[in-house]
Amino acid sequence: MKKTLTTLLALAATVAMGTAASAADKLTLQLKWVTQAQFAGYFVAADQGFYAEENLDVTIKPGGPDVSPVQVIAGGGADVVIDWMPSALASREKGVNLVNIAQPFKSSGMMLTCRKDSGIKSPADFRGKTLGVWFYGNEYPFLSWMSQLGIPTDGSSSGVNVLKQGFNVDPILQKQAECVSTMTYNEYWQVIDAGLTADELVVFKYQDQGVATLEDGLYVLEDRLKDAAFQDQMVRFVRASMKGWKWAEENPDAAADIVLENDATGAQTEKHQRRMMGEIAKLTAGSDGTLDPADYERTVATLMKGGSDPVITKKPQGAWTHMITDKAL
Repeated sequence: MKKTLTTLLALAATVAMGTAASAADKLTLQLKWVTQAQFAGYFVAADQGFYAEENLDVTIKPGGPDVSPVQVIAGGGADVVIDWMPSALASREKGVNLVNIAQPFKSSGMMLTCRKDSGIKSPADFRGKTLGVWFYGNEYPFLSWMSQLGIPTDGSSSGVNVLKQGFNVDPILQKQAECVSTMTYNEYWQVIDAGLTADELVVFKYQDQGVATLEDGLYVLEDRLKDAAFQDQMVRFVRASMKGWKWAEENPDAAADIVLENDATGAQTEKHQRRMMGEIAKLTAGSDGTLDPADYERTVATLMKGGSDPVITKKPQGAWTHMITDKAL
């Protein structure tokens, strides 16, 4: 009996050791915004077991108007964050050494949406108008664009009046501004749903204006990449995440439904999320997660053309790496 008990205890200890050895690595991902199809690939990767297959336990933290991914990761609240490169590079110049380890979004979805009855037909018509602009790091591409056009943002008659836009489209609906900032996959459709038709609008896509900057990249703190174990976790995380993105592209409606299941607020609707996922798929199409150096150089050039107040004052060093994607893909 004693021998049997000893054997059972030894077996239990072996099982416990094996379980501990195989425990999934815990990671926290901070989103740039609230739970929506903009981040479908990550929710899909969790839902479809792609993270589990890579022995990862990933917590996805939603963002919002009062959440700064840069501040979250700098404060130790996340292992990896989603951010736009203008914000990341500006933060890097200020001392928060963010590094882009993957770039799921190939194209920019940012644009200005204007009322046609304002008389705006081209960027030359912006002068003397009020333009709604998002801040909190999202203003950088706009300011660089205006600088390249030679249009002051000081509210003068020869310049534009910048309205600090909330994360809604009320200014264009209430005619407080001739144009507002929108994304192809979100706010533009809020304008449409509010009653304005596509024929009543003029849109200026940053991608078409030659001032597109990289959006929704994956960033980590540079010092952490010195740790081989963390590198390995990021390789597995990026591999599973990109698998999630490709699944979402191929199954957009199902991906949108997965997002809805993860929306704890209940604020999102099926119609909006499915439409958003269709637009998001256009932005991730053609990307395997590897950052294109040409896209990076275009982003840097755009940000440095800020006249007397450029977003960044010098070319960044070490702001991106293929270290992770080379092993992940």
